[in-house]
Amino acid sequence: QVQLVESGGGLVQAGGSLRLSCAASGSIFSINTMGWYRQAPGKQRELVATITSGGSARYAYSLKGRFTISRDNAKNTVYLQMNSLKSEDTAVYYCNAESSSSYWGRGTQVTVSS
Repeated sequence: QVQLVESGGGLVQAGGSLRLSCAASGSIFSINTMGWYRQAPGKQRELVATITSGGSARYAYSLKGRFTISRDNAKNTVYLQMNSLKSEDTAVYYCNAESSSSYWGRGTQVTVSS
């Protein structure tokens, strides 16, 4: 079992920045890819970015350049730096970890005011 706890969400003005963190605990040795997904009201959950244990990152095409994912394997933590935020980035952001199973955090709300 893997437990994921997100933090760092909040309210920010358009053009601002936020940094999300996701700390993993439990069977962390089994984790390969970690990532962030988001779900806006009335929309499906969508990929934001993922990163492997080796540091290979993948981004949603529309977010590349504004968002940066990083990972500290020693701290079992994955980060999402979000810059130049827009109102359409408002969503609940979920952390995900992939091993033999898929694990999800409870999510953290990001609200961007215009």
